[in-house]
Amino acid sequence: MQTDYAAHQKSDFKGAFIMIFKDMDRIVFAGDSVTDMGSEQPVGEGLFDNVGRSYVRVIENMLAVYYPETKVRITNSGTSGNTSRDLLSRFERDVVSLKPDWVSICIGINDVWRQFDCPAMPDTHVLPDEYEKNLEEMILQIKDDVKGIFILTPYIMEPNREDMMRKRMDEYVAICKNLSKKYGLIFVDFQKMYEDYCKIRHSSYIAWDRIHPNQVGATLMAREFLKKCEFDYNK
Repeated sequence: MQTDYAAHQKSDFKGAFIMIFKDMDRIVFAGDSVTDMGSEQPVGEGLFDNVGRSYVRVIENMLAVYYPETKVRITNSGTSGNTSRDLLSRFERDVVSLKPDWVSICIGINDVWRQFDCPAMPDTHVLPDEYEKNLEEMILQIKDDVKGIFILTPYIMEPNREDMMRKRMDEYVAICKNLSKKYGLIFVDFQKMYEDYCKIRHSSYIAWDRIHPNQVGATLMAREFLKKCEFDYNK
C-alpha cells in the first residue's frame, strides 16, 4: 500500500491543494446499512440511484461538482444488516475482486447493536476480540494492492458517554483507531463527529434510531470523509 500521502500535498498554480484521488481512480466503500442506503446489490455504481442515498452518494456528488476534470469511480459495496463477520465473508467478492485503488471500510454498528436489541441471541453478537480480528483480516487482504485504506468508525448518535450502547461502541471505535495507527491507514472518526454535532442539535434531527442518518447526517459524514482527502472547497 502506498502510504506517502505527503506526495499529494503539492500545490497547483493557484496555490490550492491537489486532492489524493487521481483521474480514473476507483474507490470501493464497504459497510453495512449506513453505507448501503438503497444501493444496488451486491455492488452499486453508475447511473440513477444505484449508488444509494448514503454519504457515499454525497461524496460522489461533491467530487463531481468540485473536481469535474477528475473522473473518480465510486462503488458502493454496503449491505444492510451486515456485521464485520458478514462483511469479511464477502470481502473477496465485493471488494478485493473489484481491484480498487482506494478502499473505505465502515463496519461495526451491527456488531454492537445486536448485543442490545437481541441480547438473548449471542450467536448474532460480534464481540470486540472477533471484531478486531475481522477488521484486521480485511485490512491484510487489501493493503498491499491499493493506494490507501480509510477506516470509518462505527457510531451511535449519543453524546452521553455513559449511555450503555455508547460505552460499548467506544470500544469498537478504539479498535478502529489502533488498527489505523498500526497499519498507517486513514482514520475517520464518525463517533466524535456525531458527538460534537449532537451537543448542538438532538440526534432525532438526523435519525430517530440514533443510527440511520437522513441527508443531513449523510452530508456530515461525507464532509468528515473529505476532510481526509485534501478536498478543496475553494477550488
